[in-house]
Amino acid sequence: MRFLALLFALLLTPLSALATGEEVVLGLSSDRVSITTSFDGSEILIFGAVKRETPIPEDPLEIIITIAGPSNPVVVRRKANRFGIWVNAEAIEVDAAPSFYAVATTGAWNDVLSDTEDLRHKISIGRAIRSVGAPMEIRDAPEFTEALIRIRRNADLYQMLEGKIVLDEQTLFRTAIKMPADLIEGAYATRIFLTRQGEVISQYETTIDVRKVGLERWLFVLSRQQPVLYGLMSLAIAIIAGWGASAAFTALRNR
Repeated sequence: MRFLALLFALLLTPLSALATGEEVVLGLSSDRVSITTSFDGSEILIFGAVKRETPIPEDPLEIIITIAGPSNPVVVRRKANRFGIWVNAEAIEVDAAPSFYAVATTGAWNDVLSDTEDLRHKISIGRAIRSVGAPMEIRDAPEFTEALIRIRRNADLYQMLEGKIVLDEQTLFRTAIKMPADLIEGAYATRIFLTRQGEVISQYETTIDVRKVGLERWLFVLSRQQPVLYGLMSLAIAIIAGWGASAAFTALRNR
């Protein structure tokens, strides 16, 4: 029975880990991000070390860290000029795209990971987006995905941070990733990959919990669980605000 248990454990152990004896010991400055009414973004410090059972190999070690927000379908539309008016024309629904995605590396992207390993683990921004198919009449479907990436990069929702991980003595590593203000709630999957010569030799996964708190949380829950009450309250606030502004303007005019 002991032999069978040992054999079963060996089958479950990745061959890369057996070959290199290297694994990640990770730390986070915070595993929870709280969104309040004054929330304007957060910087997550990710640090850790590489635990080894064997001497450091001669090939240089590289590290990749990714943080991915919850994925949702996204409709990407392309505008066209129709009779002098710009209107929505063609559209493609991307099956799943992370609401936030950041990739940090120790070096240049092409030096730290091969295309084959990227395809296997879906690490790069383009590979993290799942787009299965497109309407037959749209022949340039990849351009829609590229447009989505470009828009979210401009909003800092997608980040490619080459060379932003500091690695000391092939053992200690650290990086900081800025998370913007317009985050959505959910579990943000965090992955750390150790690579040598472009091949993944070990990986580690954890999560960062992003939640609304305080008044922001109360309003969010109210809008979902009591939409009628939320609507009436919003209407009442709008009426009061409008009346207050009108009264203030009238008072100033009568002076």
